[in-house]
Formats: sequence, C-alpha cells, structure tokens
Amino acid sequence: MDERRMFSRILFATDAHLAQGETKWETTILDLSLNGALVEEPAHFSNSGEAITLSFTLPESDIEISIDTELVHQKNTQLGLKCNFIDVDSISHLKRMVELNLGDASLLNRELMLFIEKHNTTD
Repeated sequence: MDERRMFSRILFATDAHLAQGETKWETTILDLSLNGALVEEPAHFSNSGEAITLSFTLPESDIEISIDTELVHQKNTQLGLKCNFIDVDSISHLKRMVELNLGDASLLNRELMLFIEKHNTTD
C-alpha cells in the first residue's frame, strides 16, 4: 500500500552525521521535511535497530540541528529517516528552513500542526 506523503520535502544537500549507539558515520542530506530526511547511505552502514541521531550544521552558521530518528527504508544507497524527537531549538530552525523554501505559510502551518499532532501522543 502506498503511503501518501504528508510533509513537503525541500531539497537540501549538506554534510551531516549519523550516530547509532557508539557508532558514527558521515553522510549527506538529500532532502528534508518537518518529519524526516533522506540521506545518502554511509559506507559500512549497518542498522542495529536502535534510534539514529541525525545532526548537521546549517550552512554559513554555527547552528546545529539534531533529530532523533528511526530508519524507515533503505534502498538505492539512500536511507529514509523518520523523526521521532526533535528539540524546540532544532524544530524552530527546521521550520524556518521549510518556510523559506515552500513560500506558502498556510501549507507550512498545516504541516506544523500535523507534526505536533503526530508527535504529541502518549503511548
């Protein structure tokens, strides 16, 4: 069954780091959304099933964004990562990046409300 994408993706190529437990890899982000990222599969990547932290610095700044993710797909030398947790500062910067790239405040607000709804549940 095909899942329709609920979050707009922005093309955003930048160097990034993945960390899973004590293991770290360097990668490149291919695109981002409020709810995840598509990255290049790093050399020697092996998924242990633990959470994967994606971190990167915004170009021409010292602002670092860190997202706790889970691997949702691995194909064609790419990893699809879904956001499980992001701190307030990181989501604020990510929201601004998406806002600048989408150019549609109403679409961004809809996606932000959807993000909050999906991440504000108690298990």
